Amino acid sequence: MIDLYTFPTPNGFKASIMLEELGLPYNVHAVNITKDEQFTPEFLKISPNNKIPAIVDGEGPDGKPISVFESGAILVYLAQKTKSPLLPSDPRGFTTVMEWLFFQMASVGPMFGQMNHFGRFAPEKIPYGINRYTNESKRILGVMDKRLGENAYLAGSAYSIADIACYGWVRSAETYLQSIDTWSNVKRWADELGARPAVQKGMKVPQLNKG
Repeated sequence: MIDLYTFPTPNGFKASIMLEELGLPYNVHAVNITKDEQFTPEFLKISPNNKIPAIVDGEGPDGKPISVFESGAILVYLAQKTKSPLLPSDPRGFTTVMEWLFFQMASVGPMFGQMNHFGRFAPEKIPYGINRYTNESKRILGVMDKRLGENAYLAGSAYSIADIACYGWVRSAETYLQSIDTWSNVKRWADELGARPAVQKGMKVPQLNKG
């Protein structure tokens, strides 16, 4: 059994969607980051960077429990644990998926997150910050749109952990920008992923357990 520690954020959704896609049994533990529960000593033993999501797999690679933090690492760990085609085993396919996973970790998440912070949550409205991160987020959406105009999914013809990683963040950008219709290929992709039963269920898991 896997224990999932999470909250309804774009990163939190990655882990629950992945677990649903794989059909793995898991227990959900809400870590309410609005109440600073991510700083408790118990959680820090699992996630030393005090971030959600994190998992504890009671049956790790050596048969012993293992904890995994960082959402990208969780996706890779679960894919390799189950030998899932969501992370190809051939070197070329593996490399392409990892490129787009790292694209999410290095660009999509940080830029979209800062766009939301400066545009919605910062106590002081700073035009430079708002414009900087909004424009960069739109540029990134353009990169994705070009890629998805040439391929069904980010890593090519097959759905992968790269798509799972980006989905929640694109939905957050859609909420902030009010529409992603300008990026028609991204919109097509997001709507297709959003119709997947595992994605629909995974997007509800943290919300139903946020406390």
